[in-house]
Amino acid sequence: MVDTKNQYLAIKKEVDQAIQEVLDSAAYINGKPVKDFAQNLSTYLKVNYVIPCANGTDALQIAMMALGLQPGDEIITPSFTYIATTEVVALLGLKPVFVDVDPTTFCMDIESLKKAITPRTKVIVPVHLYGHAAPMEPIMEIAKEHNLYVIEDNAQAIGCDYTFSDGTTKKTGTIGHIGATSFYPSKNLGAFGDGGALCTNDPLLADKMTMIANHGQSARYYHDIVGCNSRLDSIQAAILNIKLKKLDEYNIARQKVATYYNEAFASIKEIITPSQANYSSHVYHQYTIQLKGVNRASLMEHLNAKDIPCMIYYPVPGHLQKMFGEQKNNHWHLPITDSLTPCVCSLPIHTEMDETQLAYIVEGVKSFFN
Repeated sequence: MVDTKNQYLAIKKEVDQAIQEVLDSAAYINGKPVKDFAQNLSTYLKVNYVIPCANGTDALQIAMMALGLQPGDEIITPSFTYIATTEVVALLGLKPVFVDVDPTTFCMDIESLKKAITPRTKVIVPVHLYGHAAPMEPIMEIAKEHNLYVIEDNAQAIGCDYTFSDGTTKKTGTIGHIGATSFYPSKNLGAFGDGGALCTNDPLLADKMTMIANHGQSARYYHDIVGCNSRLDSIQAAILNIKLKKLDEYNIARQKVATYYNEAFASIKEIITPSQANYSSHVYHQYTIQLKGVNRASLMEHLNAKDIPCMIYYPVPGHLQKMFGEQKNNHWHLPITDSLTPCVCSLPIHTEMDETQLAYIVEGVKSFFN
């Protein structure tokens, strides 16, 4: 679904040199590239603090650990998302409360959110799914009304712009109290291994998350709070410093692919192409279509026979996962999530696609409907 090799080859000279510099320095952990990357990402996002960590799941966990939550506290999040969002909730002894999504943006539904709030609710975790922003302005208004924290899961939407009703714009991940992101190799800003980061404008939260990510230390061997070991290594940071300069270019390349698909599939009534709300740009971490009146398995078999990759993100929503089996008596009412799960299908989208590849994929899809 992504071409990480050719993306590397396009920046090979810079990357190889940066890696060699780290090797020559022997500062493999917390070296200068890590500090440089944190500052550069902070500048790009226009946020005061960036705390690098080992991966996106750790970023979510560290964010929740920093908020002083207690076992049984409720965390509201969409069910239609990758499991990491709710996995850390369960890991910390907290209670996930699943809400539905908008049928066109795949992001958190505001009315479903309002209905889910109880006296035990402490945090809202909107997910900017597939590269499209969740409706952050009303989410922040609701959070303020109920004195709740907001942690943005920005793993799939780094570089996405959110436009408020007054015309001001912010990057996703910088609107809530904390933003969490991932640098998994397939992400829009991907490392050559695992990586993640947190961002915030709150100095107290920044200090606490920095401590938590480093064994809860306030100074070396002085552990003030319970923490974990979550570090972005110097080699990954050096690579990310190079790729960060190209992030906007990468996102534009993805948008061009999406436009090509949108135009090609416009006449196929069985395909609903991705929508874009007027408050959000779209950086297309995934290009996810909805199929109507079509056997998805048959389409996927047809495409696989032509060596065209296609994936389902995600086949089982959070509220139906076995790991949350003890909550099955909650009788979650998530009709949009339940309707999307059997009909979504994601097509290849990445920065290195050329028109020959796109034409072949489009023809492969169209041939199924002819």
